[in-house]
Amino acid sequence: MFIPSATIPERGMNANADLAQRHRALIGRVAEDRDKEAFAELFDWYAPRVKAMLLKQCGSSEMAEDVMQDVFLTVWLKAGQFASSKGAVSTWIFTIARNRRIDVFRKQSSRHYVDIGEMEFADDAPESEEVLLSGEQDSLIAQAAATLPEEMREVIHLAFVEEKSQSQIAGELGIPLGTVKSRTRRAFEKIKQQLEGVL
Repeated sequence: MFIPSATIPERGMNANADLAQRHRALIGRVAEDRDKEAFAELFDWYAPRVKAMLLKQCGSSEMAEDVMQDVFLTVWLKAGQFASSKGAVSTWIFTIARNRRIDVFRKQSSRHYVDIGEMEFADDAPESEEVLLSGEQDSLIAQAAATLPEEMREVIHLAFVEEKSQSQIAGELGIPLGTVKSRTRRAFEKIKQQLEGVL
C-alpha cells in the first residue's frame, strides 16, 4: 500500500508531542505527589540518554555516572521548579546535565579548555529553575538535611553546596567511592521520607 510521504513527518511529530505531554504529566506527579513510579519512568527514559551525552563529552564512564546520578537527584528534589512554559522536560533535564558537567569540568581542570569553542556554557540569564526557585522549599530541604547523621550530612554538603562529584568527595574524605554512593542514597531516602506530604 502506498503511504504519502507527507504523512510520515506528521506521525513523527504527533509521537513526539505525545511523549512530551507524557513526560510533563510525569514530572507533575513527581512535583506534586512525590510519585516514585513516575520518577522511575522518567529515569528509565532519560538516564541512559543523559549518561550517553555525558560520556561523549566527559570521556570518563565514572564521571558520567557521577554527574548523571547528581542530575536525577536534582530532578527529584526540584521537580516543582520545572515550568512547561519555559520548554520541554527533556530541555530542562539536559540543561541541568550540561550545567552540572560544566561545573565539574571547571572545578577539576586548571587549564583552558582545548575545545572551548564547542563547550555549551550557561547563559548569564537565570535558568528557569533559578527563576522559579522556592525559598520555602529550599528551607524545608535544608531542615531535612540538617537532621542527617554527620557522615551523610558531610557528603550531601560537599555534593550540593560545594558541587563536587562523588569521585572528588571520595578523595577528599579518604573513603571508597562505593561508600560515598551508599551514604548519598541513604541520605536521599531519609530526606525523601521527611519531605513526603510536605513538598
